[in-house]
Amino acid sequence: MKQTGILMAVSSLPAPYGVGELGNEAFQWIDILHKNNIDIWQILPLNPTGYGNSPYQPYSSFAGDEIYISLKTLADEGLIDNLPKPFKNQKTRINYDKIRAWKEPFLRKAFENFTKTDDYNTFATNEWVIKYSVFRAMKKANNNCCWTEWKTNQRDWNENIIPDEFRQEAEYHIFLQYIFLKQWQKVKNYANEKNIRIMGDVPFYVGIDSVDVWANRSNFLLDKDGNPRFIAGVPPDYFSETGQRWGNPIYDWDELEKTGFKFWVERIGYSQKLFDIIRIDHFRAFDTFWKIPVSCPTAVEGEWIEAPGYKVIDTLYKEIPNLCLVAEDLGDLRPEVLTLRDHYNLKGMKILEFDIDTNGKYAKIVGESKENQILYTGTHDNATLLEWYKSLKVPQRRKVRKMLKKQGFKNKNITSRLNALALSAISDWVILPMQDVIGLGAEARMNLPGTVGSPNWEWYLPDMQLAKKSLNSLKSDILKWRN
Repeated sequence: MKQTGILMAVSSLPAPYGVGELGNEAFQWIDILHKNNIDIWQILPLNPTGYGNSPYQPYSSFAGDEIYISLKTLADEGLIDNLPKPFKNQKTRINYDKIRAWKEPFLRKAFENFTKTDDYNTFATNEWVIKYSVFRAMKKANNNCCWTEWKTNQRDWNENIIPDEFRQEAEYHIFLQYIFLKQWQKVKNYANEKNIRIMGDVPFYVGIDSVDVWANRSNFLLDKDGNPRFIAGVPPDYFSETGQRWGNPIYDWDELEKTGFKFWVERIGYSQKLFDIIRIDHFRAFDTFWKIPVSCPTAVEGEWIEAPGYKVIDTLYKEIPNLCLVAEDLGDLRPEVLTLRDHYNLKGMKILEFDIDTNGKYAKIVGESKENQILYTGTHDNATLLEWYKSLKVPQRRKVRKMLKKQGFKNKNITSRLNALALSAISDWVILPMQDVIGLGAEARMNLPGTVGSPNWEWYLPDMQLAKKSLNSLKSDILKWRN
């Protein structure tokens, strides 16, 4: 039976304090998904955002972003005394810096009021928790600059204990991670009770300013001071004439193999506990990756290097029970990437707006369509359906409307007809960004690849009633094309 999913970041949930939280609104959202026959909730990475507030440049592959902690839940548990009033006149953009600064006093007050339990003490012994807490404490002591700029003894620290001078701040971050995990597990368990699976997103690379690199330097191609010698990205493509220079350090695959790919096993293994399905972003780098000299200001210069993808994925399946992976396999790929994907019978991705060809006499759907596939109208990295449609010339729009009418999709607005077209496809899974379900335009785009900072990652749903109304209007099409 076909499965239908909605793509919406946790940050985009309607919430009283300007950013999505893991409280009442998350449970209301799941109820709405359930009532409208949604099977999958796909989210973006939950990790603490770093450079540019991007969830794909996090401080950790394990930790959760404390910005999502529900203040109401903390108040219900007696950890804060006075629940602040909801923000008035909220806009549909997230001001990350402002919200972090505003929430921090409440989180620190909750920490002061918290009494450690046996469960907490066990959690606090996890190696990743200790290292992350020390990383954040040292980062604060260094005015939040990148760890490569710290004093030598801090930059090179790699013990599994908390230094006394950083203990108070480190324990604060252990508390935050404990609370985050408790709240997230309740949300995930509730979704599963409603027969909704959560698809999490794991970036292929990690950011240089992360505990992942700081505590595991031998896993990356770095110089003696910890700076990248080569960085990741992609060559010139659909999105950029100069390519995308992401800045992430490149893995030292030879060193990783010596450890049995421990870094990847632990990273994906922990994600498997948080999510039902794991989407590997930039899956093609398991086959070949674009290696850019750090001296190059763009991604034009570089070379494709083969990666030990089969060895890594074989190890993941061997070491992690019940692993469920899907592959982000978009872009200009060599055939070997698809062979790697199909060897493990992984679902790849197809984007509807990329596959509607309007250059001929009639508009038509191009590209490979198959059952073992996830069809999207779009993702967080491209234009919303309405933005895409408005970018077409008038004759091209006319061709699209004629194509839809010929296939029986008429009498609704253009985004509703395109959503219905997607739901009618043969793909096993069809996932729609919430912006497309509502029918929003460029103002609701989540990210523009190749750019950093505002307005990327800032969109969120203005109110839950809009979600309820929009998903309810989609329900008949979901049921029609269910089987």
